[in-house]
Amino acid sequence: GLGLLFIPTATKNIRRIWAFPSVLLLSIAMGFSVNLSIQQINGSFIYQYLWSWAINNDFSLEFGYLIDPLTSIMSILITTVGILVLIYSDIYMSHDRGYLRFFAYLSFFNASMLGLVTSSNLIQIYIFWELVGMCSYLLIGFWFTRPIAASACQKAFVTNRVGDLGLLLGILGLYWITGSFEFRDLFEITNNLIRNNEVSSLFVTLCASLLFVGAVAKSAQ
Repeated sequence: GLGLLFIPTATKNIRRIWAFPSVLLLSIAMGFSVNLSIQQINGSFIYQYLWSWAINNDFSLEFGYLIDPLTSIMSILITTVGILVLIYSDIYMSHDRGYLRFFAYLSFFNASMLGLVTSSNLIQIYIFWELVGMCSYLLIGFWFTRPIAASACQKAFVTNRVGDLGLLLGILGLYWITGSFEFRDLFEITNNLIRNNEVSSLFVTLCASLLFVGAVAKSAQ
């Protein structure tokens, strides 16, 4: 998608040629998503650790991806809808001067969504959540010279900030009681703490509600 920004806008045909790689790459991603979904029928979860960022001796962040049934379903949904939107946009936006910019935003949005649903921990969730929010802001305000579009993207920005605050507080709350951002640890540790009465179930519910606020705000925009 970013490569589209560097192609001259002199001719429509040259610009539209670069829509094909975007659709092709997303189609390949859809193929992988379908394959992963088939693997999930056997109940085989996939966790892949990629790299770790050590901040100090007591705290480090691990980055990777986690594939479970929900991830595979959401990946198929994102890639399928993304392909249809790209094809439609190629036709609808072909005469627009911002064609390349729109395709770059849209491709970045699809990549951010895939990163969001395959995240293996809450930190990655938050990073890709912000990237999705940024892409939404750019797409809503695509025709920024129009007062209506400019006003709409400002409203979306404010709404996102409310949701982002709730999401961040929920993440910090869960880390405070579990000491981990990893999904594979969170549920087990939280259940053990509640079972042993080491943490209030009300506080856990509050943290979960704050995470839900983030999702609601994203939907509201």
